[in-house]
Amino acid sequence: MKPKRILMAKTGLDGHWRGPTIVARALRDAGFEVIMIGMATTAEIVAAAIDEDVDLVGLNIGGHIDVALRAVDAVQSAAPDMPIFAGGTIPPHACKQLEAKGLEVFPPGSMLTDIVDSANRLTGLSTAQ
Repeated sequence: MKPKRILMAKTGLDGHWRGPTIVARALRDAGFEVIMIGMATTAEIVAAAIDEDVDLVGLNIGGHIDVALRAVDAVQSAAPDMPIFAGGTIPPHACKQLEAKGLEVFPPGSMLTDIVDSANRLTGLSTAQ
């Protein structure tokens, strides 16, 4: 079976790479193919998700919730069945906004095992709830 593909993108231009890099490595170690596009515009995220035929979109949000919400809306419009999860420096009110849009959200301090479990669940590799 070919590995599930995850697109990882940053919605902010903050330049912080440690978190997304660690998450990408954990996902790769778990057997996923990870496509890192780094800092990207909403249009670039949507285009990459479609062009790369990914199974899941992961967004790193550097506190810029308005930009992230535009990206989420655009992905959900272009690919309504595409699961999305988000992590990074996300204020509590923004976590609630993202969760209301159907995202699983991982603010600072989240466990890598929880992120990998979420990726497995969202891509259909696990049915555990």
